[in-house]
Amino acid sequence: MSSPRALGRHLLRRAVVPAGAVALALTLAACSSSSSSSGAGNSNFVSGNGNITVVKAAQRKAAPALSGETVAGGKTSLADYKGKVVVVNIWGSWCAPCRAEAPNLAKVSAAEAGKGVQFLGINTRDLNRSNAARFDKRFGITYPSLYDPYGKLILKFPKGSLNPQSLPATLVIDRQGRVAGRALAALTEDQLHKLVDPIAAEK
Repeated sequence: MSSPRALGRHLLRRAVVPAGAVALALTLAACSSSSSSSGAGNSNFVSGNGNITVVKAAQRKAAPALSGETVAGGKTSLADYKGKVVVVNIWGSWCAPCRAEAPNLAKVSAAEAGKGVQFLGINTRDLNRSNAARFDKRFGITYPSLYDPYGKLILKFPKGSLNPQSLPATLVIDRQGRVAGRALAALTEDQLHKLVDPIAAEK
């Protein structure tokens, strides 16, 4: 029979394992198409309807460093697109709202390329990379996605910032590398243009 002390150590080891998963679950409401958290109560945020929030240029904060392997097996980083507006979409192949907005992302990414706008995905909670690769092929996604099965990159966005809180989530990084906007919903083409175009037009 195990001693109480040995049993306590065993339970502690078991409790430590899901800690990261719990943190991610608290950060991301699993596959939610909307959120009531817009940051609209903070004076730094100038617009928000519960799903989409934009930040005044003077109040924007630097995006975290994002880098790693891609779904396709290469490597990329946010820093690779310095000087461009970067649209970061966080998605999973298992997420129905992500599938719904994927064709819109494919179309808008192509339309915005000539304006100095780069799209970058972060694929999360797909433990099998091939599922994510099939998603990209199915929906004609040609821009790279960082492969982040355990949400480590997502957790780099600090609390109190425009951090992703649901899936799908879309963040817009301005040409100075600052987080300029966030959408916590599956977006239409029109909504994507309304979020991205004003930031792309900034000098």
